[in-house]
Amino acid sequence: MHARSGRTVRDLRRENRTAVLRRLYFDGPMSRLTLGPATGLSSGSVSNVVAELVAEGLVEEAGSVDSAGGRPRTLVRITPGSGFMIGVDIGETRIRIELFDLALTELARTERPLASSGPRTARYDVDLVVAHLREGVAEVLRTAEVPAERLLGVGVGVPGIVARTPEDGAVVHGQTVGWNAVPLERLLREHVELPASVPYWIDNGAKTLGQAEMWFGAGRGARSAVVVLFGSGVGACVVTDPMGPGRALEWGHLTVRVRGRRCRCGSQGCLEAYAGAEALLERWREAGGRPPEGADEETALTAMLTAAYPAEAGTPPDATALAVLEETAEYLGAGFADLINLFQPERILVGGWAGLQLGAPFLETVTGYAREYALRYPASRTGIGLGTLGPEAVTVGAALLPLVDFFAQGGRRPEAEPTPPSPAWQTALRDRVSP
Repeated sequence: MHARSGRTVRDLRRENRTAVLRRLYFDGPMSRLTLGPATGLSSGSVSNVVAELVAEGLVEEAGSVDSAGGRPRTLVRITPGSGFMIGVDIGETRIRIELFDLALTELARTERPLASSGPRTARYDVDLVVAHLREGVAEVLRTAEVPAERLLGVGVGVPGIVARTPEDGAVVHGQTVGWNAVPLERLLREHVELPASVPYWIDNGAKTLGQAEMWFGAGRGARSAVVVLFGSGVGACVVTDPMGPGRALEWGHLTVRVRGRRCRCGSQGCLEAYAGAEALLERWREAGGRPPEGADEETALTAMLTAAYPAEAGTPPDATALAVLEETAEYLGAGFADLINLFQPERILVGGWAGLQLGAPFLETVTGYAREYALRYPASRTGIGLGTLGPEAVTVGAALLPLVDFFAQGGRRPEAEPTPPSPAWQTALRDRVSP
């Protein structure tokens, strides 16, 4: 049966369920009476939808609240244990895998370090990454004693550009890590032991960071924002709809110096060649600095910050480390100015392990340069600050990907079809990762 707008009755019911679930997720617990004006639905529609959701176990009663002159109103909320999501961050120093319930309570976590030395392409060897995910997904499900059939999906944040094809699903083009059209979704379906109905949602890590910060972090309440992921490299996500997914930007490969330093993408003069943590440490080393021998990037950056900003009173700062950090702040400030001039966002938020490690004092210096280089009017209307969700924000945002789709489907679990196998990739990967 079709409504006059061309939508079916099923479409309308799904949209009503979606409206109630989203409102309860962000503003619950709520009474049925307050859900009406909050969703724009009639009291009868709200009662019907809530009754359906309660019967399915997606919504539960959560106490009551006094009403003006009448009997107390029953509150309802989304049932946290009615579904689960896995979020994965394929980061620059480690792979983090976390299991969440619908309330985004972390139930289990595992981290798999990536090699800190040797060629980057070896560190991101595809079969190794897939093996880490296979083992990590099994581990978090086993730790929390959650059946795989109750998963709403697995969200994965990756370095690089994500395209999609009918044959392979999500395909990752990660030039800086040596991933050339890697059919990651297909590989995960072939090697991770999950039911075929469990969907995978794979997207750029900066985009998942942006999703998390806009929904639950420093972006809440903003109409538009650019969320910067500052780690070994730099990336960004521009958000123009607070509830939308945002758009990933390869901001780190903006040219800031013609014929400049060689970037790890192969080009010259990219922002990432000056401002990413990897480049920052290389420039410190080239200038005569001494990062700890054999240390990973996080440890080395801590040592650099300690040298530049000694904690002990009377200890002089390391002039070399301080100069490199100052120059890096100027490059980042110029990059922020480009974001301000191009997108005129309400906020610029900085996340990622390196951005959070550098902290507020460094960001103040960056902000000064950004305002110096940007046009005055948009710069005066843009706030710049740190993200508030910590280094796990990419994982949280990745877990939101299946949740967004679950709500869009009105709380109905998808019946995903498995992606057809790819003989060449399947055979090669099985030979290399099988125990």
